[in-house]
Amino acid sequence: MAETLINLREPLRKHGIRLTRQRELLFGLIHNSHTHLHAEQLYELAKAKDPKINRVTVYRTLKVLKEQGLVDELDLMHYDGEHHYYETRLKREHAHIVCMGCGSVVEYFGDPLRQIKEQIEAQFGFKVQVARTEVGGYCADCQQGDLGVGPEAGEAADAVQAV
Repeated sequence: MAETLINLREPLRKHGIRLTRQRELLFGLIHNSHTHLHAEQLYELAKAKDPKINRVTVYRTLKVLKEQGLVDELDLMHYDGEHHYYETRLKREHAHIVCMGCGSVVEYFGDPLRQIKEQIEAQFGFKVQVARTEVGGYCADCQQGDLGVGPEAGEAADAVQAV
């Protein structure tokens, strides 16, 4: 973990964020996670590495990281209630494909996203800094099983669109 923290210090410094052990730890947890984590999950993971950390530190750090443009806060179609999930902006831009049946999330990295960004910039003279996209639907497993495709699924999809 120490090597990872050293590599992640530069973006923190570049954005003028005062380096603390807790900020480095949380930024590293978010960046190196293979899943999208919400604040409570981050707190539990951080506490396992630093028993002195508290929830207030986690929430304050997330706020600083968001304000400085290092972390994005995602709702992932509100599949799991009102949780917000976090990921660093160090990844290339991508879309989140969220199954509204089982909650699985797949990250899509493809040319259509780049093309949409370029089209918006050309058509509107708008300089895109951040592009976040979420696509909700049902994965192949849920389409085959009982997890999400049926009359209730249509109602759930309508509710998501109404939000």
